[in-house]
Amino acid sequence: MSYRLFTDGGARGNPGPAAIGGVLYQDDKLIKNFHKYIGRATNNQAEYQAILFGLEMASKNNISELECYLDSELVVEQLNQRYKVKDKELAKIFVKVWNLTLSFKKISFSHVRREQNKEADALVNKALDEL
Repeated sequence: MSYRLFTDGGARGNPGPAAIGGVLYQDDKLIKNFHKYIGRATNNQAEYQAILFGLEMASKNNISELECYLDSELVVEQLNQRYKVKDKELAKIFVKVWNLTLSFKKISFSHVRREQNKEADALVNKALDEL
């Protein structure tokens, strides 16, 4: 069995009203999705909040191996430890995400183009449109 998580976060304005969204698949079957308004945040803060929420959801569902896909190259590169986290606010969320990754037997973070992340992106916009 293969589990794949697609997440997205976005803000209208930077910073501005922000939301997160994500979809979790088991093989090719959608098993869960989420969308949530998170208040005022930057785009990068929203991206981190989205992956954090998605990882918590996966962990609660006893998933031990997970492939994560994000359209934020910055967040992917930071989680793969190729870029340093210089922003203090992002660093706080990074630590939460990093600590949560330790509970997985196997986890990966990959960058995808926005076109390959349409469902998560639509969920972000849905949450913002519901304001």
